[in-house]
Amino acid sequence: MLNVNCHLHTPYSFSAFEDIDDALNRAVKEGVKAVGINDFYTSKGFKEWKIGCDKRKLIPLFGIEFISLNQDDQIAGLRVNDPANPGRTYISGKGLAYPFNLPEPFASQLLAVEEESNKQVAAMCVKLNEFLQRIDAGFTLDLAWIKKEFTQGSLRERHLARALRIKLFEYCKGDLVKIDLLLKEIFGGKSINSELTDIASLENEIRANLLKKGGEAYVAEHPDAFLPLQSVCDIIIAAGGIPTYPFLADNEKGEYTDFENNLERVTKQLTERGFHSVEFITTRNDINLLEKYAGYLHEKGFVVTFGSEHNTPQMEPIVLYARHNKPLTERLKQINFEGACVIAAHQHLISQGLEGYIDSSGYA
Repeated sequence: MLNVNCHLHTPYSFSAFEDIDDALNRAVKEGVKAVGINDFYTSKGFKEWKIGCDKRKLIPLFGIEFISLNQDDQIAGLRVNDPANPGRTYISGKGLAYPFNLPEPFASQLLAVEEESNKQVAAMCVKLNEFLQRIDAGFTLDLAWIKKEFTQGSLRERHLARALRIKLFEYCKGDLVKIDLLLKEIFGGKSINSELTDIASLENEIRANLLKKGGEAYVAEHPDAFLPLQSVCDIIIAAGGIPTYPFLADNEKGEYTDFENNLERVTKQLTERGFHSVEFITTRNDINLLEKYAGYLHEKGFVVTFGSEHNTPQMEPIVLYARHNKPLTERLKQINFEGACVIAAHQHLISQGLEGYIDSSGYA
């Protein structure tokens, strides 16, 4: 069975990969034949992805990711696929036309959301520097340097965490005792849980302590950072793509969000909301529960695909597996392969000006 990974972030948003070549070289090495780029709010990596895939004889899939807001769900306190924020809903677009072409007013809407997201992180950087000065940390962060060294247009919280980790080590000249003491002060007296040599865990801990709610540099997102769910779907359709619902699915305790905890109900509600495609980030989920959910949705006619994201500092395999490094079953591999085939066929047709899996109104 052909190995497929339909959801990979690149440094055009934030990624474990150094660059697109790094991602695609790893795909080749691991025998993954179809790969989907799926960055937040941007298609800037599409051309490089296409050229890199063609050079390596890989099948490129073109996607994008948004965070939307459903006000009815928010008012009802309904957790959808963000466990901490009722109403907030992650949405992917799969099989976008290449070359990317988004007409107005959708292009301006997309640009405005990306700019608002960048503004929020820039404001976090200001607050972080004020805090570092207040405690006499001995260094601050240069936003222009962060943008130049770490980003390709999209500014994310994780870029700040990475920059802080690098500047901290530079300031302490790599002395682990000094780093530990200064980090403890930066964390308000809390001990560090991560090994200082574990870069990914350390950056995650910096982000959790300083940039998330309750942290010294936390900045609440402006309502303009979130488009309504339907507006996001309209942008995706206008770009030729298939609106896709990313399941959070089960956590370590086997728990689901309010929206997802009844499989038959969520399947019906997704159809009512106009979704014909879903995806899972398989490393999050128990293999048996993943097969239960993905299998049921597949049988109900949904396009079902899987990915790994790679949007944290932690480098993981591109070949997909479930929680606790469990390999995907043959059934899951088949479901993912069939979903990728639909997406590849859709984007091929759309790019020729033809109708794909869904029509211009979003109906399959």
